[in-house]
Amino acid sequence: GCGDKKPEKPKPAPGATATQTVSVAIVASQAVPREINATGTISPWEEVVVGAETGGLTAITVNAEEGQTVQAGQVLVKLNDTLLSAQLRQQDASVASARATLAEAEAALNRSRELQAKGYLSQASLDTSLARQQTAAAQLAAAQASRGETAARLAQTAIRAPVSGLIIRRSVTKGQIVSTGAEVFRIVRDSRLELDAEIPETDLLLIKPGMPARIVSDKVGETSGTVRIVTPEVNGSTRLGLARIALSGMGGFRPGMFARAVIQAGDQPSLTIPSASVLYRENRPGVFVIDAKNQVHFRRITILATTADRIAASGLTAGEKVVVEGAGFLGEGDAVRIGTATPTISAATKSAR
Repeated sequence: GCGDKKPEKPKPAPGATATQTVSVAIVASQAVPREINATGTISPWEEVVVGAETGGLTAITVNAEEGQTVQAGQVLVKLNDTLLSAQLRQQDASVASARATLAEAEAALNRSRELQAKGYLSQASLDTSLARQQTAAAQLAAAQASRGETAARLAQTAIRAPVSGLIIRRSVTKGQIVSTGAEVFRIVRDSRLELDAEIPETDLLLIKPGMPARIVSDKVGETSGTVRIVTPEVNGSTRLGLARIALSGMGGFRPGMFARAVIQAGDQPSLTIPSASVLYRENRPGVFVIDAKNQVHFRRITILATTADRIAASGLTAGEKVVVEGAGFLGEGDAVRIGTATPTISAATKSAR
């Protein structure tokens, strides 16, 4: 009904409006940190497969679990060594026996040489003694070689971590018969992880090894990282390239996780305005720009980057004046009086007056 009408505010004649005093800032070009956003999957820097070097034996103890950090040389699995230990004892006895036989043959050969030198023994008999000594020496060498092989197999019943790092897969259980070459664990060397970040082709050229980055996961939070490699190849269908970002710490990150990266790719010159000058209308950002007649016009902008107190935006021109304080009460075409002008680059600090 009639209560909706506001007759007390007739359309004013041009120039008769009560002008509001506002503070303004001048749109200025400023170096703003360039941030490149990317997404990707966490992967091991280097994955080491731990296998069984000897086989056909039962795993009697398993000393490590997935998610555990281990040191190089640490025993991960112990295989049943009863049979090999018995074999080794038997071969120790064989070596001792062969050594005694050789000592006997060498003593006999020395006697034969003395007798032959005195003319009491034929050359043929000496040759027989020499042959016996050589056979005994060969038998000792064979016994020692067999013992060495068994000792090596016995040492291999303790499966050790070849490198230090994080265990990401366990493929062995207690009581399982492990075959030669079978994978028992996978280790991320030095617990170092990377993010394989997919980067749009246009941004790829801006990224260089050594650039810092933030890696964020909704599940485990945030860690810092550094670009290690930028691959020169771009996928023909997706137009995406790959940057490998080394994580500075594992935190809760694990291979296979999805994560986002924000890469600090140097600075870029951008047109900036104080954060306080931005208004949201229909959930879209904009500012009031003051024209030559000191009238304001709402203009939509696109926010490119934000710093502590300024916003880099497109949709503006360097040197234009935007309203900082008092913008919330303005309408399209309102006339304003300019109060404090905010310094061009520094923070849009509120006037203390």
